[in-house]
Amino acid sequence: MKAVLDSLKSGNWRALLACFLYFDTGFTVWVMLGPLAPFIGKDIAMTPPESGFLVAVPVLSAAILRVTLGNLFQSVDGKKLALMGVALSSLPAIVLPLLSAPPSYNLLLVLGVFLGVGGASFAVALPMAGSNYPPKVQGLVLGLAAAGNIGAVLDGFMFPGLAQHFGWQMATAAALPLLVLTALALIFWAKDLSPKAGNTGRSFAAFAATLVGMLVLVQLVHAGVLGQGKTGLLLLPVLGAALAIAVLPQRYRAVLAERDTWVIMLVYSITFGGFVGMSSYVTLLLTTQYQMAKVDAGLLMAMFAFTGAIVRPLGGAIADRITGVRSLMVLLAAISILDFTFAAWMPPLAGGIVVLLALYLCFGLGNGSTFQLVPQRWAGKTGVMTGIIGAAGGIGGFYLPVIMGIAKESTGSYQFGFATFGVLAALAFGLVVALRRQWFSWASVGAPAASDAPLGEMVHAE
Repeated sequence: MKAVLDSLKSGNWRALLACFLYFDTGFTVWVMLGPLAPFIGKDIAMTPPESGFLVAVPVLSAAILRVTLGNLFQSVDGKKLALMGVALSSLPAIVLPLLSAPPSYNLLLVLGVFLGVGGASFAVALPMAGSNYPPKVQGLVLGLAAAGNIGAVLDGFMFPGLAQHFGWQMATAAALPLLVLTALALIFWAKDLSPKAGNTGRSFAAFAATLVGMLVLVQLVHAGVLGQGKTGLLLLPVLGAALAIAVLPQRYRAVLAERDTWVIMLVYSITFGGFVGMSSYVTLLLTTQYQMAKVDAGLLMAMFAFTGAIVRPLGGAIADRITGVRSLMVLLAAISILDFTFAAWMPPLAGGIVVLLALYLCFGLGNGSTFQLVPQRWAGKTGVMTGIIGAAGGIGGFYLPVIMGIAKESTGSYQFGFATFGVLAALAFGLVVALRRQWFSWASVGAPAASDAPLGEMVHAE
């Protein structure tokens, strides 16, 4: 404990707390549709894939917006971006309680895109927090800032109970006091000490283009323009990612030519994608697989989310000691085994809770371990890399509920869904094992970063 306190004293703990609150409340609004989905289904008729799509839209929106928000962070003060994010993500909690009748499915999809702005806070909160601390404690600090995903715990505790008593539309207003508190913390405490470079106007235009683009793409998918049935659902993340990459400056697109970028993206799509995707869908899984009461399912979702969130800093601290490479080899193997176990066993309620809890534990530790590696591998590019890698996590989180919904409708079971993610975790494990010797050369704190050039040099070379 003393070591942790000493680490916190080595930087600005108030700025860290502001970043934590920003990500915490952003995460709360981001996944609020998950625990509310069973209540929404009573007012709006939805098929299992449509339910999965509804809770997945905010996840994908955050994934795509993280890329251009991370790019914007490279040239704009993080405090200003955080306040903008708070304002945009509050729109659904303002609009829904004001409606006199249940909204249309289309309107919910639109509001879901704005909820995704809350999840995109990751691309600002983490690098802004890290800028206030020295390199030797980055794993712990980034883990603490990202433990804001404990916001999913608030979702499970708050929204089902409020929805039962006041209706699900009014329940969304409970997020507003949290967002106001966050805005005040950002105004008085937040500081961004990272270097800035690049064209601010172009970066803002890129962010606006991805926001508008996501609004359009989601409606096109729902209308069947991009393919009927499952085709449009599976194609949406590809088109969204292509849009985000197309508007990035060339100097940032260059990191996508690096092999390590893609491997870390795959890893994070499994660890963070598993956490946020399951947090969005597990309430539906519990109510359909085990016929659990909606409020009880929400409380269980809160317990799972709390487990995954609270161990994220521990994952970063462990990775600081043994490197994220060693941590991830163990955790990815465990995730794969647990996914295959659920698929093969399809356990009763007690066994399902144990397996899901163990998965969340591995997700949380894996998230902390992954981002211990980022400042070591990409020094000077943490803003854009946080956005790109975070986007991969969000895309993984989008596919999880969509594939689970497709599996349930097509086969009547979730076996295919769990087996699919077991295969992906096994693939990521194999890649990390194959690259471990090369990664050890830069993964230790104090080792020279493997980036080809610092961001400043890239800017001047453009």
